Amino acid sequence: MKVVQVGCGKMSAYTMRYVLERQGELVGAYDVVESVIGKDVSEIIGGDPLGVIVEPVSELDASLKRVQPDIAIITTKSLVASIYPVLEVLAANHVNGVSICEELFYAWDSNPGVSKKIDELAKANGVTFTGSGYQDVSWGSMVTALAATAASFKKVHGISSYDLEDYGLETAAMHGAGLTMEQFQKEILDVNNISQEEMERLIAAGEFLPGYMWPVNGWVASALGLHVTKMTQTAKATTHTEDLFSKTLGRVIPAGDATGLLTVVTSETEEGVTVVTECIGAVFAPGEFDVNEWRIEGEPDMRFVMERPATVEMTCACAVNRLPDVIAAEPGYVTSEKLPDLKFRRTFA
Repeated sequence: MKVVQVGCGKMSAYTMRYVLERQGELVGAYDVVESVIGKDVSEIIGGDPLGVIVEPVSELDASLKRVQPDIAIITTKSLVASIYPVLEVLAANHVNGVSICEELFYAWDSNPGVSKKIDELAKANGVTFTGSGYQDVSWGSMVTALAATAASFKKVHGISSYDLEDYGLETAAMHGAGLTMEQFQKEILDVNNISQEEMERLIAAGEFLPGYMWPVNGWVASALGLHVTKMTQTAKATTHTEDLFSKTLGRVIPAGDATGLLTVVTSETEEGVTVVTECIGAVFAPGEFDVNEWRIEGEPDMRFVMERPATVEMTCACAVNRLPDVIAAEPGYVTSEKLPDLKFRRTFA
């Protein structure tokens, strides 16, 4: 399997190594950051030089024509509109793609226009594009497996929390960490808490900003055979009762100021089943840790909790283990609930 890596930041250090450990052939790597361009990928993943030099993304088309890979791993941005130009180049060169872009996991509800364009582009060029990562199992097939043990259910409720200290200053800023309540209202809530009519307008225009769990609701509903009739998204600040030092912000967050963001996405369905997901990204207080929790309300009630998930490693392993499924799939934008259940790959050979 010949693989190229698009985006050579933190996540690529894992995805490229995992490809090589499975006897895949890494034939290209691309980025936009000047300090990374020109480096041998061994400087990112460690080990001896491999002779694969990071090239500018602007050279992607010419490079793909030269190396002729089977598939690309894309670890760049979070919205489908932002990765569409890369998908265009991949499709034109008949290269499949898997991305950890959160929205690509299931973008049909948040950006149907671009989703349709991706699907048509892929089909026209005989390739497949899929979103994968941590959510593929921990927010996906793990949930459907739990539901499969129920006789009936009326609600699926997921809660995912993560410490913003692990993700850097840009992510902390996106979550409003460190803002006063007045600043948080203006910069975060006024953008996220919009009317249903405005949300539908933004979705139709391709300008909606979905929370991380929005695509999960669509994926879970599709996997469970549910037909969504309405989706809503609300946000509010997380706070702490005492002053809290953030090493990412480099300062103390005063008690009562925003430590992060809680987003809740709710899907109503024709079948009367409600899917609710909560995403909590905050600067954690001492003793707090990442949690992935799912509850099924029905016959019987069930609860699954995963504490301290290694989100980065799991995201990259899921994407790499997905590669053979994507190559084997029918052409199009194929979300992973339509692919075989993800499984561990010891080798691609």
